[in-house]
Amino acid sequence: MKPIRLLSGLLTVGGWTMASRVLGFVRDAMIVALLGTGPAYSAFIVAFSLPNMFRRFFAEGAFNMAFVPLFSRRLETDERPHAFAQEVFSALMWLLIAFTLLGQLGMPLLVLAMASGFVGGPEFDLAVDFGRITFPYILIISLAAMLSGLLNATGRFAVAAAAPLLLNVIFIAFMWAAHVTGSDIARALIWAVPASGLAQFVLLWTAAAKAGFRLVPTLPKLTPEIRTLAVIAAPAALASGVVQVNLLVGRQVASYFDRAIDWMYTADRLYQLPLGVVGIAVGIVLLPDLSRRLAAGDDAGGRAALSRAGEISLALTLPAAVALCVIPEALVSVLFERGRFTPADTAGTALAVAIYGAGLPAFVLQKVLQPLYFARSDTRSPFRFALWAMVLNAACAIGMAPVLGWPAAALATTLAGWAMVGLLWRGARPMGDVARFDARFRRRVPRLAASAALMGAAIWAGAAVLNGALHTPGLRYGALALLVGGGGTVYFAAAHLLGGLPLTDLKAAFRRPRGDRGTAG
Repeated sequence: MKPIRLLSGLLTVGGWTMASRVLGFVRDAMIVALLGTGPAYSAFIVAFSLPNMFRRFFAEGAFNMAFVPLFSRRLETDERPHAFAQEVFSALMWLLIAFTLLGQLGMPLLVLAMASGFVGGPEFDLAVDFGRITFPYILIISLAAMLSGLLNATGRFAVAAAAPLLLNVIFIAFMWAAHVTGSDIARALIWAVPASGLAQFVLLWTAAAKAGFRLVPTLPKLTPEIRTLAVIAAPAALASGVVQVNLLVGRQVASYFDRAIDWMYTADRLYQLPLGVVGIAVGIVLLPDLSRRLAAGDDAGGRAALSRAGEISLALTLPAAVALCVIPEALVSVLFERGRFTPADTAGTALAVAIYGAGLPAFVLQKVLQPLYFARSDTRSPFRFALWAMVLNAACAIGMAPVLGWPAAALATTLAGWAMVGLLWRGARPMGDVARFDARFRRRVPRLAASAALMGAAIWAGAAVLNGALHTPGLRYGALALLVGGGGTVYFAAAHLLGGLPLTDLKAAFRRPRGDRGTAG
């Protein structure tokens, strides 16, 4: 995969992810407007977070980071790729069935582990009830995530990236139907979770079958290939578990402060937009590409792929991070403040948005650096680094909470994110030149940072001028669009003039090479 094709794949994934995240924003705006903050919303957050947390543990985080490199190598050498995928599919399915049954039995303990501050309040029983409905989602969506990894490894990025759109469409449809009929909005949301998982699985299974990988349930077999996968995946699973412990610590701290979980979750949805579009897209496209290059001994190509992925990631992430830090109140008030979402909710959410924004480049750089390890089937090193980051996260969240209150949990997440980047960067030094960004990257990134700073000054001044319009119904949407559009114009103009992101590079990135159909899915 040439660098231009790498960027084409990144933009394919990023484009579909952007569409999904924008629709996800519509979904989240509807949720807070119809439910507001309070017990039902808090219970929904915990119940929805439970299967998603374990999904990242079993599939997207640990499992696929081990599966994709092994599967990519088999594709490269034509070494039983279909048989290997079938064995993995069956083993994962039976493991998840057993885990789902255990989760149903232990749901009160799982909710206690997520938010012990709910005990004694209406949120706890509601979260247990909701959790039992949502938990089977982990079985369906983890198998769907495995199929996504398979499709990404074959260069079919579009279908896998488009699948999450179904989740948002189904959530919105269920909410709207409940609203129109006067039914329980929270209950409709909860039933939308397994329904959306099933829809995504059917779409991805069909796409995999069309690609020549028709996977069906069979009895699991402990083959040498499965043993190898388990040995590689185990440290990655532990590393993912550490990341989830970080999230648990944050939620535990926030659960003792009124509505803090609601504010942090809503802020998370906002900063996940650029993170999902850029960071996740880079991880999805870069990992199979690096795996193939390392298998072929192409270190120079690997370095170029890493550098271009890092460059385009920061080019798109730095302005987003600056905007989240400089105008969080304007973003939150215009996007979410309606219905039952109050000005007090805006203030709390905006604070969390600004804190998360400071960590956004770190979260994206992790997605760029981690494939260096996973492409070599090295999952132990990221696990060690994640342990250190977990210790820092817990110490900051718990230690600073008596002084800072609930914002300590968000600040700890950001600090741990930057610590993880430092550890990944330092740990990659022995890998040689393939793990070092090239001269073009080092030349352009400071110029991108300067361009983002100029944009930050422009939108800060613009927010002051447009303050009245930003808080006036009927005008605020146009005012925010003008502010964001103007900021984007300043950034890209500065990046072009300073040489951080010449317009010719953007045109080349969007231009698909002739005959390249792989990224289209």
